[in-house]
Amino acid sequence: MMANLPVEVVTEILSRLPVKSVIRLRSTCKWWRSIIDSRHFVLFHLNKSHSSLILRHRSHLYSLDLKSPEQNPVELSHPLMCYSNSIKVLGSSNGLLCISNVADDIALWNPFLRKHRILPADRFHRPQSSLFAARVYGFGHHSPSNDYKLLSITYFVDLQKRTFDSQVQLYTLKSDSWKNLPSMPYALCCARTMGVFVSGSLHWLVTRKLQPHEPDLIVSFDLTRETFHEVPLPVTVNGDFDMQVALLGGCLCVVEHRGTGFDVWVMRVYGSRNSWEKLFTLLENNDHHEMMGSGKLKYVRPLALDGDRVLFEHNRSKLCWYNLKTGDVSCVKITAAIGNTIEGTVCVESLVPPTLLNLRDESQSQEKNGKKRDDFLSQGFKLTL
Repeated sequence: MMANLPVEVVTEILSRLPVKSVIRLRSTCKWWRSIIDSRHFVLFHLNKSHSSLILRHRSHLYSLDLKSPEQNPVELSHPLMCYSNSIKVLGSSNGLLCISNVADDIALWNPFLRKHRILPADRFHRPQSSLFAARVYGFGHHSPSNDYKLLSITYFVDLQKRTFDSQVQLYTLKSDSWKNLPSMPYALCCARTMGVFVSGSLHWLVTRKLQPHEPDLIVSFDLTRETFHEVPLPVTVNGDFDMQVALLGGCLCVVEHRGTGFDVWVMRVYGSRNSWEKLFTLLENNDHHEMMGSGKLKYVRPLALDGDRVLFEHNRSKLCWYNLKTGDVSCVKITAAIGNTIEGTVCVESLVPPTLLNLRDESQSQEKNGKKRDDFLSQGFKLTL
């Protein structure tokens, strides 16, 4: 019966299936394989895909269904050597995870396709009399050029002069190479934080000077212009308290720790200071603290927005839901023991491969196949004559 259906109907049916099922059906017949391997279908399936949560614990990575987080996490076999140390998740975009190990090996990896690509090593030189302080990355998809870009910021500090410097390099998947960019004129606030990708830009928390009471601010790196810019904070947020940036519901998110609790803000319209909205507040000394269990509330990082619920990390050890309507907090029950420290990353389940070569335009493919057919027919007539 499927063979008699129009190609549009078959495409619609296949696009609603998870990646694992689509890969299995790819072996059913050549017609379905040609549909599934096409650039159109990969992008069509991407728009309908649901997200999973990737949990990291040291050198282990696990996959958890966001719709049913009480299920048993599935351990993923990542492609990098871990050398008994931690694996870092540098970013996620369109189903591709960018990961690295302690040796600074970097891979673009689709954990659902089980395909990866090892990136060439970036190169940097340490200035004399300066100490290596940190290195952060930011990863995202550049829509105008349909390219994936990875930014590397290597940060150095001169303790005697109390000055800092940075070396910035940018990798693009199309060129499969790194290039040097002008340094970033800011000091990083947190070496563990990777760039948050929102609206075509990567975001970090930085400061202008190496001074104890210097206020924090948000800086963005535009993947199109390849330049840094400051992002306006909410009117009532001046950067004097501990902050962090995150992605929530497709919007830039700021979490401000005021000592008594955490304020969570979202920028509804990117780049507009007036569009900042306080989404909710978590207090340390009320029912929220009791609902999340023992231990002081030290760290909150929003991960995902599901209707009226926000999924967030609590003290890098638990996952909790916050109900925006009722204000209730509930902890996620993880059935498997995966360690007492976790770090979550939202990743779309997609068919996007870690290389752009497999996503060529169908017209080019058809033109190439047509040329092969014409050449074959031409040779066949010559043989007959």
